[in-house]
Amino acid sequence: MPISLATLALLAASPVPADADLLRARGEASRVTITRDDWGIAHVHGRSDADAVFGAIYAQAEDDFARIEANYLTALGRTAEAEGKAALWADLRQRLYTDPVDLQARYASAPAWLRTLMQAWADGLNFYLATHPATHPKVLTHFEPWMALSFTEGSIGGDIERISLKDLAAFYGDTSVALTEAQRGFRPEEPRGSNGIAIAPANTVGGHALLLINPHTSFYFRAELQMTSDAGLNAYGASTWGQFFIYQGFNAHAGWMHTSSTVDNVDEFAETIVGQRYRYGTALRPLTTRAITIKVRQPDGSLTERRFATYASHHGPIVAKRDGKWIAEALMWKPVPALEQSWLRTTTSDLAGYLKVAALQANSSNDTLFADAKGEIAYLHPQFVPIRSAKFDYTHAVDGSDPATDWHGLHPVATLPNVIRPKSGYAFNTNNWPWTAAGPDSPKAADYPKYMDQGGENARGEHALLLLPGRHDFTRERLLAAAFDSYLPAFARLIPQLLSAYDALAPDDPRRAKLAEPIAVLRGWNDRWGADSVATSLAVFWGDTLWHEVGPFAQAERINVPDYISTRLAPAQKVDAFAKAVARLSDDFGRCQVPWGEINRFQRLDDSIAPHFDDAKPSYPVPFTSSQWGSLASFGARAYDNTKRWYGTSGNSFVAVVEFGARPRAVAVMAGGESGDPASPHFADQIARYAGGTLRPVYFERADLTGHIERVYHPGS
Repeated sequence: MPISLATLALLAASPVPADADLLRARGEASRVTITRDDWGIAHVHGRSDADAVFGAIYAQAEDDFARIEANYLTALGRTAEAEGKAALWADLRQRLYTDPVDLQARYASAPAWLRTLMQAWADGLNFYLATHPATHPKVLTHFEPWMALSFTEGSIGGDIERISLKDLAAFYGDTSVALTEAQRGFRPEEPRGSNGIAIAPANTVGGHALLLINPHTSFYFRAELQMTSDAGLNAYGASTWGQFFIYQGFNAHAGWMHTSSTVDNVDEFAETIVGQRYRYGTALRPLTTRAITIKVRQPDGSLTERRFATYASHHGPIVAKRDGKWIAEALMWKPVPALEQSWLRTTTSDLAGYLKVAALQANSSNDTLFADAKGEIAYLHPQFVPIRSAKFDYTHAVDGSDPATDWHGLHPVATLPNVIRPKSGYAFNTNNWPWTAAGPDSPKAADYPKYMDQGGENARGEHALLLLPGRHDFTRERLLAAAFDSYLPAFARLIPQLLSAYDALAPDDPRRAKLAEPIAVLRGWNDRWGADSVATSLAVFWGDTLWHEVGPFAQAERINVPDYISTRLAPAQKVDAFAKAVARLSDDFGRCQVPWGEINRFQRLDDSIAPHFDDAKPSYPVPFTSSQWGSLASFGARAYDNTKRWYGTSGNSFVAVVEFGARPRAVAVMAGGESGDPASPHFADQIARYAGGTLRPVYFERADLTGHIERVYHPGS
């Protein structure tokens, strides 16, 4: 529909100058229609794909501009301009790779079609700011199209986070950075990752492929929306705030789900420094130097500058010094191909098309679960995997002076441990190794270099393998039930060890009587979480107590905490930790037998990006637990300094199940709600469905929206 006269009058009265950019944006806005459904989700339609991009990012800004800006401050290495010196070293880390001059040059040489999308992205954000004068950015008052290249993949916790801020600060600032308890392993930190499951038609009742989309991220990390255009675009799903593509989702013919991979494709090279050169073979090469200036907000609001002279070898930027060597970090930095791949995969219609896009090899951190309307399913390994010599251990810094340690190109996609159309009829990943991805049709570890996996199996992987093999009765509802199956395999293994340790106590040991009742509760437990389950509370508090005690040791040995508890701890340590857990429950809740739902809560108080909670204010019980214990449905929660109850901040953030028939049929839910505005009815309207695993219908087709439309409008109106 054409833009209204009232809208044009509003724009004409805007205090923003009517320059060429604004005139172009007004034209784009007139070609975009946004339909908000009764969950507040934006269904964006444009004449062209660029128009859809304009509308999608505008709609995101309406929902939560603060998170868009926060993500780009991070990606551009400019957070210290808003948050002060606490962000200085993270900004420097980012700026070692993100050089505005370099990104501008890459933008200028990018394909014309991609530049068009990036221009539309910048126009959409700038048009939002022009038409919403009440929105006050902290730093980014104007967006340039090249900025989109700073944040191209959408993963939570990108490759760059492997670089230690403490080491970086010590090298470039001769100072120290305090590590959090979680970083030191003393406080449980919810595993960041995801679940993805693809089911082939042979294993379903309806004869259609199914896909579970279940990212585990920090809450409110992504928006849910649909993007369509007259050019044929039609993608629905989760889009990371500030990005103009659907990161995890589906179109009319195919769906894709990304999980954080255990592949090792970020390496350290120990450089031998001689003056301003580094040794490489028999030669000395000059270090590359670059000056970086970072602006830092002061408590009085003023800005100061910190200037750094940074160094790099051909392996990558210098990020640390250890044992007299300078450490260079090698990782993927392919902004243009990464953005191309992220966009193009949303337009693919089948597995062959998706694999063609994967040949860009600009996905470094994501495994992918794929399903399409043809009935094809797949597990795909990250496509950016450097070829390395088997002579060296790349889990530690290798000798950068030895040319044999260099990367030697990338593994071709066809040589990766992928699973294509498995005969088992299923494929999955839970951030575990690929060697069980499709049961008997999985790739074999012996056929691949060790660096293809550095994480091993996990409890969620064990759980999935109890639910998927040998079944031919899957429906959307049954796949959803599997995603919320309440079994906790880690505790199924650990609790018998605790019971045996308790039973071995001497008859006169005072702990025998003191712990008798809670031990009896665990002895009768079925190893399943539940809001009414007292045993879940006892088990989780016990596991949490042990995590505080052994976390750093498990972290140092690269062992999952449940495995460390199971294999490394003496029986006495397990009983002692249980006694402490029982005491903690009694101290915090007045009794040791507390239903899990009384402890484990969902609360969303306001639009603050930094989470905070209050026991005196309303909250909602959540029955599932941390994924660390094998719960496929993940809720990463803990107590805070001012709370006794545990509040979640990460885990299940978006859940969808899609069936690919003549047209896709899907259900979905997201943490909290679509809007970041506490005054919006969609700020917290999905909490009950989230906690109960009762997903809502997805309105994918125009006809599906009938009776479910709240508002139809053009951007700016």
